[in-house]
Amino acid sequence: MPWLNPSQMIRTLSLFLISFLLLNSGVRSQQMVVSTATSVITPQLLQEYIGYLASDSMKGRNTPSPGLDSAAVYIAGHFKSSGLKPLNGSYYQDLDFCYFNLAEGSALTLTGADGVKEFTLKNDFVPYDMTGNGSLAAQVVFAGYGITAPQFNYDDYQGIEVKGKIVLILRQEPGQTDSTRKEFGGKDLTKYAGLAEKQKRAAELGAAGILVVSGPLNYTSMRPRGFPWPSLSKTIPHDVLPLHRCTEDPAKIPMVQVGEKVIVALFGSTDSLRRIQQLIETTMKPHSFTVGNKTMDLKVGLTKTPLGGRNVIGYLEGSDPELKKEAIVIGAHYDHVGFIESAKPDTDYIYNGADDNASGTSGVIALAKAFAAMPEKPKRSVIFMAYAGEEKGLLGSATYVGNPLWPLKETMAMLNLDMISRNHPDSLEIIGARQNPDLAKIIRKQNKKIGFILEESKGKSMGGGSDHYNFYKKEIPDIFFFAGLHKDYHQVGDNPDKIDAGKAARVSRLAFLTAWYLANDKKHYKLISGKGDDDE
Repeated sequence: MPWLNPSQMIRTLSLFLISFLLLNSGVRSQQMVVSTATSVITPQLLQEYIGYLASDSMKGRNTPSPGLDSAAVYIAGHFKSSGLKPLNGSYYQDLDFCYFNLAEGSALTLTGADGVKEFTLKNDFVPYDMTGNGSLAAQVVFAGYGITAPQFNYDDYQGIEVKGKIVLILRQEPGQTDSTRKEFGGKDLTKYAGLAEKQKRAAELGAAGILVVSGPLNYTSMRPRGFPWPSLSKTIPHDVLPLHRCTEDPAKIPMVQVGEKVIVALFGSTDSLRRIQQLIETTMKPHSFTVGNKTMDLKVGLTKTPLGGRNVIGYLEGSDPELKKEAIVIGAHYDHVGFIESAKPDTDYIYNGADDNASGTSGVIALAKAFAAMPEKPKRSVIFMAYAGEEKGLLGSATYVGNPLWPLKETMAMLNLDMISRNHPDSLEIIGARQNPDLAKIIRKQNKKIGFILEESKGKSMGGGSDHYNFYKKEIPDIFFFAGLHKDYHQVGDNPDKIDAGKAARVSRLAFLTAWYLANDKKHYKLISGKGDDDE
């Protein structure tokens, strides 16, 4: 080795000292993170939080319910005591979902050379649950099955104009009873058979409304069913009403199912429609046309009532002038499924939901407490969320991503905690590992300090079983910490005395170590796109 002159030696020693100090600083910083996770996120703390949220007094935290409201106040109080700030001036975000019901005045009439025919609601026509709201008068166009399927070289709308008109379509798809068909799927229906797909296609082409009929070739009963609206039946409860966003897309068009009287008025007889359907089936070619010189008047009125329930949200502002504009989301749903209203005396009737998901919610509260205990703030901002309405269809997270309180494009990752306190003490599944390889790599590294046997979900589909999925559909990298199902899932036996508080604490510590790393990172993370992925 050549001799170093004094200036070179001083420079080398300085670089060595700086490296040594930086290394020691990094080690001390890591030790501080681990120490905070261990000292703050304890089994006793998780047991306390879970015990409160899953107590009988909460009556199963149904959305909506007084118990859910009490849980929201409890969570918001902990967020505030941990120093989290409210987003948009409040710790709460009302769910953007409403029950939709039929209003009075829905009507259907047909005017032609032979006069006016009036049809009755329930007996002759019934609106569907995804119907739009509106009143219109237009010609009727028969559009076969209402399908445009390029891969099967099939288009019921080819050669016809439906803009501003009412389209009449058959249910399901051609070849339904013939499994030998290469086109479509026989009994295994394709996506084109769905009414939502047909409504979307008709609206794209400018149709004003849709009449749906049961094809005489396939069905013996022509009775219209549509949706079982409580106002049309004494036996249908109110809570079956369709739930949609209160700010539902106004592009939806009225859609009703019609029965035999309407078919006879338009086609002369059900046999006429049967022959047309048979022609489509035998040739596998559309046979669409305008139905005579007649005008159909259709009116569908809807009312909406807010579901109720609210998300609980708080955030910790980042310390870096630039990176604080970016955020990491840590979330869990705090609702469950309520209680049995007609339970026998002296029986357990409350679905306490200790594991599902008082455990994940408690983990989020504990993470907020741990972040607050750190001697320095993270560089990125961190948002803590507790969602309502998950058990009714991921409604809380759908509300948030539809009405975000932080720009989604500046949301770098989402960590979801759901059911983290049961099964083998060392087992943990991280759902979304294949779709989020960067996040999975970070979790593996952090897990060396915790020691779980990680099971990584590597299926093609992300899986839509919890709130991470709505973030995934918005192209936000996300991981779901999940300890697995068990026999008490959605049963009255999911009680606080059955949870493993030690495991819940360890999962929460791993989530904290991961979140702290992400909140102090500068990188953006790879996501194998979930756009348009609706698989469960």
